[in-house]
Amino acid sequence: MSGYVVAVEFDIRPEAFAAFKPLMLENAQASLRDEPGCRQFDVSVPVENPARIFLYEIYDDEAAFKAHVASPHYKRFAAATKEMIAERRVTFCKRL
Repeated sequence: MSGYVVAVEFDIRPEAFAAFKPLMLENAQASLRDEPGCRQFDVSVPVENPARIFLYEIYDDEAAFKAHVASPHYKRFAAATKEMIAERRVTFCKRL
């Protein structure tokens, strides 16, 4: 399967992790359910850093990813979690 891959690492403020987790999972579920171009949306916690969330997302193409960040559920998620995130790193890739 080809695709547009997005890997994201969120360092979450420790006091906000419990509130962030369900919002992140809800965003992932809505992406898979409501976005035809979203093929995969995995949410993980690295063993060595339980205050970090790692996302692995696959979209049909860059346009599908742009539709994701323009979606109402993503905008709600981004607004609700803005102050919970200490740092965010995003890597964009093309799947071989």
